[in-house]
Amino acid sequence: MSLHSYSRCWVHLIWGTLNREKLLNKDAVHSVSRYLNEYAKTKGIYMKINYVNADHVHALVDLPTGLSVEELMQLLKGSSSHWINENNLAPGKFA
Repeated sequence: MSLHSYSRCWVHLIWGTLNREKLLNKDAVHSVSRYLNEYAKTKGIYMKINYVNADHVHALVDLPTGLSVEELMQLLKGSSSHWINENNLAPGKFA
């Protein structure tokens, strides 16, 4: 690949809670949104926007050339679920 190559592939990611249960309250929703933005930056992922709901998340992400869509989803879903559980933002175990 040329040194001057450029790639931009926007991906609209959507994921939900187990059984689409509304587990996140308003404060948790805002915290998760901030966390996702900060986490994406630390991984070199440009997240243009995310919208966190009580039962699902939407994120518009520029897919880095070194990651597959599967790896990107694993990073964002896994880290956010782990973070929610660590910070007790949902009743019981969040999944």
